[in-house]
Amino acid sequence: MNTPSTHPVLNSLAQHRLVPVVVLDSADDAGPLAEALIGGGLPVAEVTFRTDAAEASIKTMSQYEGMHVGAGTVLTIEQAKRAIGAGATYVVTPGIHPPVVEYCLEQGVPITPGIATPTDIDLGRSLGLDILKFFPAEAYGGVKTLKALSAPYGGIRFIPTGGISAKNLLDYLAIPSVLACGGSWMVDRKLVNEGAYDQIKTLVSEAVDLAKGK
Repeated sequence: MNTPSTHPVLNSLAQHRLVPVVVLDSADDAGPLAEALIGGGLPVAEVTFRTDAAEASIKTMSQYEGMHVGAGTVLTIEQAKRAIGAGATYVVTPGIHPPVVEYCLEQGVPITPGIATPTDIDLGRSLGLDILKFFPAEAYGGVKTLKALSAPYGGIRFIPTGGISAKNLLDYLAIPSVLACGGSWMVDRKLVNEGAYDQIKTLVSEAVDLAKGK
């Protein structure tokens, strides 16, 4: 089994530096959204288990060649099983629930649980993790807090998520400990529900250019 930091899926997230956090109300939107993400140059998605459409959406999106589809807002082992069974190649949780972490690692699937304090980070480390989600990033002090948390934990990489937008993305990406950032502005739920895939593709392309410093 790959160790968390060397797993090819996490390496891909590190290369793209952006993780679109997606909420889908209908699985019918999964295919067109995957095409918009790929067309915009960002074949990555974290599909959150906040709606009943999540499992079917992951199954659809994971069938697109080159797409890295993860499951977000996973709270239970049962949800993790469903997500992995549907084709999720990584799992994201809002906090650290050791049984879920241990299950995913047993399956060889990388997991990035949410942290907000040094105690959280220590718990993640004790479970063998070295890539963690800083969540909710802006609500917990944003860039300033993440820099402070990073200082004593030199071997930990972070994926800040929550309140990140085109306005503050580069501030986060400038932190050496940041592997990638999670954000939803380029895949806004309202735009998805409206079927505005051309607009989503444009926003995704702009976000990719921004992350690359273009």
